Amino acid sequence: MKRMGMLFRAKANKALDRAEDPRETLDYSYQKQIELLQKVRRGVADVATSRKRLELQLGQLQGQSSKLEEQGRKALALGREDLAREALSRRAALQQQVTDLETQHRTLQGEEEKLTLAAQRLQAKVDAFRTKKETIKATYTAAQAQTRIGEAFTGISEEMGDVGMAVQRAEDKTAQLQARAGAIDELLASGALDDPTGTAKDDLTAELDRLSGGSDVELELQRMKAELAGGSGGQQAIEGGAQNEGGAPNRNEQQAQGHRFDKQ
Repeated sequence: MKRMGMLFRAKANKALDRAEDPRETLDYSYQKQIELLQKVRRGVADVATSRKRLELQLGQLQGQSSKLEEQGRKALALGREDLAREALSRRAALQQQVTDLETQHRTLQGEEEKLTLAAQRLQAKVDAFRTKKETIKATYTAAQAQTRIGEAFTGISEEMGDVGMAVQRAEDKTAQLQARAGAIDELLASGALDDPTGTAKDDLTAELDRLSGGSDVELELQRMKAELAGGSGGQQAIEGGAQNEGGAPNRNEQQAQGHRFDKQ
């Protein structure tokens, strides 16, 4: 059971670490500090309200005490000592209440000052934490972006890994198709497969076509050479004809003479 509990806690901790975003945690902590600061401010406001209420009560009691003192003096002036004594007795009771309220007032005033100072200190801490929070968030965001760029360049990120696998599959399929096309061409050339369209040729036909194509090229080349040399050959024929006219008879004329001699 202990091992199972430890294993469960380890798995849960790892899952939480994977799901936790430091920026969200910092924002949540800042929000809690703001709520605490608001509670302290409400406490300061409540203490100040109580202090103000005591001040109003003190003002009223002091007013009543002054009034009783004035009534006692009037009663003594009129010779009513009993009334003066009653007024002074009431004034003494009010004075005790005034003393108690003044003590409470000083206590509340001290608490108000403490809470005000605590609120100021907490406000300073909250402001410092906010600045630090934004700095950490910016640094974390920059580091995360840099890591993603590095993973994209190196191809180890999940997205780029999927792209790399797709490219690899495409290359494998292309190589497979190329190999299959080459194999089919070889089988068609060797005659192992029949081509119903008649466009494919075996090795013998292809070789004969190549040789005949080569001989046609040679013949065309000889013809072009003859055409290029035709100009010089024509000139020699003309000069030979001129010599036959001025000197010995040509071969045709000799043959004609031989025919005439035979007839005779």
